Amino acid sequence: MGTDTVRTAAADEAADRRREQRGWYFYDWACSVYSTSVLTVFLGPYLTSVAKAAADADGYVHPLGVPVRAGSFFAYSVSLSVIVAVLVMPLVGAAADRTGRKKPLLGAAAYVGAAATTGMFFLGGDRYLLGGVLLIVANAAQSVAMMLYNSYLPQIAPPEERDAVSSRGWAFGYAAGSLVLIANLVLYLAHDSFGVSETTAVRICLASAGLWWGAFTLVPLRRLRDRRSAPREATAPGLRQLAATVRDMRRHPLTLSFLLAYLVYNDGIQTVISQASVYGSEELGLGQSTLIGAVLLVQVLAVAGALAMGRLARTYGAKRTILGSLVAWTVTLGAGYFLPAGAPAGFFALAAAIGLVLGGSQALSRSLFSHLVPPGKEAEYFSAYEMSDRGMSWLGPLLFGITYQLTGSYRDAIISLVIFFVIGFALLARVPVRRAIGDAGNPVPEKI
Repeated sequence: MGTDTVRTAAADEAADRRREQRGWYFYDWACSVYSTSVLTVFLGPYLTSVAKAAADADGYVHPLGVPVRAGSFFAYSVSLSVIVAVLVMPLVGAAADRTGRKKPLLGAAAYVGAAATTGMFFLGGDRYLLGGVLLIVANAAQSVAMMLYNSYLPQIAPPEERDAVSSRGWAFGYAAGSLVLIANLVLYLAHDSFGVSETTAVRICLASAGLWWGAFTLVPLRRLRDRRSAPREATAPGLRQLAATVRDMRRHPLTLSFLLAYLVYNDGIQTVISQASVYGSEELGLGQSTLIGAVLLVQVLAVAGALAMGRLARTYGAKRTILGSLVAWTVTLGAGYFLPAGAPAGFFALAAAIGLVLGGSQALSRSLFSHLVPPGKEAEYFSAYEMSDRGMSWLGPLLFGITYQLTGSYRDAIISLVIFFVIGFALLARVPVRRAIGDAGNPVPEKI
């Protein structure tokens, strides 16, 4: 009787865990549409056109009296949103760990971001300043919400399940991004058939991402649960809390070593994503429809790639699988260097290769880092991880730009990014992850 009771309790616990995991996946399904449709495809060109409509004769707008070239307004807004996120994330992360109340903070961040994104419907005429404010709020809120979302991973998945759970989360996100992007492109490309102007179609696409984000966030908020945590000191102000988090991480140098490796190779990943369309249009002479099709192909194949690499990690461990993906990134960039101009087929093949390694690289990096976080400090440490993901990816674009400036060749610029994957590989290979997991106070999985 006692054995049956234990088995029943274990089965109930496993069922509850899977229910919570399924709810967790749905936050990626909810918010990834913002990254795909808003940031990657529609907002940059549209907000730039709005800023140009408001510019003076010299091409400048003047937010708060500061002269800014209209073509740079979107980039500056993104940069400012990163600064806001870097200040807020450690503060919110420490508060979440201290109180154990992650879910209300996740809900607040998600709905602030969703509301700001939905408000982008009103970016008509010359309202560039409204667009900049909404972008800063939405982008910073997404960073905070993702930090809290990621910090749930070690709490909802035991070590042996973590790679698979993280990979499914990424796959859900890319699937949603693909689905909504297809609907957005139908509306955008056939806007006349729907009786709306091109600008109205773009505004509907932007707002629809916010509505999608808000609607599907209800699922994780219903299924995720808060965990009580041990009492801790009150949270310090933003910069002081960031400094305190960094000081605490210095007590776990192997965790920091992984974070450094991730910072380097993720910088390369993010730069390839952001600059591939420039390479396609400027060096290969490809049209906008080809570039948008390539973005969609990346989204679709990233679903399969994330799931496939999650399975590989079960056999070979997350570290080896990530190292393999970095080799694949290097080979992909090498092939991209030799692509002939005016050949969409080659560019689609490049997009397919990127899609297959993109989701898995990110998903397994997240799950591996979750093993290196001391118990009770998940949100605080994931704030540092999220800053590496979003706030530190500037060296790659800088190297890309400098290489192009010196050589005048986008081929040289794209191949220069290989250095991030080579150095990232070397740094990650040197991290003794089993010892790092033990030093963080966590059980070491059989395969890692």
